[in-house]
Amino acid sequence: MAVKEASKSVQKLFDLTGRVAIITGGSIGLGRQMAEALAEEGANLVLCARKKERCEEAAHDMEKLGVRALALGCDVKDQASVQKLVDDTMSHFGRIDILINNAGISWGVPTEKMTLAEWNKVIETNLTGTFLCAQAAGRIMLQQERGKIINMASVAGIRGAPPETVQAIAYHASKGGVISFTHDLAVKWARHNIQVNAIAPGWFPTHMSERVLESKKDYLLSHIPARRFGSDHDLKGAAVFLASDASSYVSGLVLVVDGGQSA
Repeated sequence: MAVKEASKSVQKLFDLTGRVAIITGGSIGLGRQMAEALAEEGANLVLCARKKERCEEAAHDMEKLGVRALALGCDVKDQASVQKLVDDTMSHFGRIDILINNAGISWGVPTEKMTLAEWNKVIETNLTGTFLCAQAAGRIMLQQERGKIINMASVAGIRGAPPETVQAIAYHASKGGVISFTHDLAVKWARHNIQVNAIAPGWFPTHMSERVLESKKDYLLSHIPARRFGSDHDLKGAAVFLASDASSYVSGLVLVVDGGQSA
C-alpha cells in the first residue's frame, strides 16, 4: 500500500533552503539571473565558468543574500574539468541537489560558410557539455536517489529562423539536441527520483544576443506577442519551479519563456 506523503504548503514546496545548486555559466546573463533566484529561495550555489574571476565576483554578490557560494573554473567541453567541478562541489558541500546546464555559445555565420571547427565548438559546448555535466552530477544524484537537472534549451531548438534574422545553424542544432537529450534522460532517471527538464528562453538581452537585438529590434519585437524582450527577472520563477519540490512530478518538460513568440 502506498504511503501518503505529508501535505506541504506552497511556501515549503518552493523553499530551497540548504539545497546545493551548480550553475554552469552562472556568473553573467541568464545564468546569473537564475543563480540569484535560487539564492533568494535559500539555495547554496556553485558558480562555474571558464573565467573563474567573473564567478568569484558573482559568488561574492550572492553571499549577500545569506547563502554560501563557491566560485570554480570549468570548461564544460572537457570531461576532466567537469569531473573536478563535481568533486570540488562534493568536497565543499557534500551534496548536489540541482544542476543548471546553462553554459553555452553561438556562432553567427551562414551555413554554407561555417567551418567544421566552428560547428564543433558550438556543439561541444552546448550539447556535449550538457551531457558531461549531467552525467557527472547525475552519478551523485543517483546515489542520493534525488536531484533536479535543468537544461538550457532555446526557442531556437524548436523552430528555424529566417536568414535575415540570425545565421546560427549550429546553435539551433545544439539546442534541438538539448531538448531531445532532456526528454530521454527524463525517462531514464525518473525512477530514481531525478527530474530532468529544460527551459527554452526566447529573446533576452545578453552578451551573446546584444548585436542581433540592436540591429533587428523592430523586426524581432513585431514577432513577439508581448512586444518586449525578456527582463532581468523573467526566468526566475521558471528556474525556482523546476529546481524545487513544486515540480517533483514534472519531468521531460520544455518550459518555453518567450512572451508568446512560439505560441
